[in-house]
Amino acid sequence: MNIKSLRVVGFLEGISFLLLLLIAMPMKYIWDNPIMVKYVGMGHGILFIAFLAVLFVVCEKQKWSIKMFIFGLIASILPFGPFVFDHKLKKLEQN
Repeated sequence: MNIKSLRVVGFLEGISFLLLLLIAMPMKYIWDNPIMVKYVGMGHGILFIAFLAVLFVVCEKQKWSIKMFIFGLIASILPFGPFVFDHKLKKLEQN
């Protein structure tokens, strides 16, 4: 696992979270169609756990501080957080 794989999983996790919030949840509560939340929610859950697992492995491999792990953890629960975290990772990757 490397920073690039963390960035890819983070991007997918961020997109799945936005799909859940902006498409699936309105479909459930406005148009009474809960099936989207079931599938998009499951996909997001899998990507969320994958992101945290890859984040943990990369933090260990790169010997990052616990602050970096916590920053990634917090970023993963905020709607646009994975994209902010990706920006930080891109800067680290360039150095």
